[in-house]
Amino acid sequence: MRTEALLFAGVAAFFAVAGAVYGWLSADPTGTCALGLAFLMAALVAFFLGAQYRRRGPRPQDRPDAEVADATGPVEFFPPYSPWPLTTAAGFTLLCLGVVYGLWLFLLGLGLVSHGVFGMAFQYADRSGSR
Repeated sequence: MRTEALLFAGVAAFFAVAGAVYGWLSADPTGTCALGLAFLMAALVAFFLGAQYRRRGPRPQDRPDAEVADATGPVEFFPPYSPWPLTTAAGFTLLCLGVVYGLWLFLLGLGLVSHGVFGMAFQYADRSGSR
């Protein structure tokens, strides 16, 4: 994942430079904001991939001496049932309706979305503290 992290870091650097030059040469705040958001999104992906590389180490695809058989085995764990996607979707629905109907509904949806996202992220977290 190191290669992917470096690739997205390069994309983030491109958007940062392009956004700075565009913001300096034009008086358009909309385009500058869009380029700034593109930089933040690419930087977020680069940070995530870099953190995964530091946590898990190099994959077989990252080593030049790896064989195809080195990457065999279970792909990942897929849970059979989870209530968190439904909770997140309901919260996002309330959040979008809150934009139309009022701040109270927006805040309720934001809370439900946050609860669903944290539920999905930590559903199968190791609670014992041992790895």
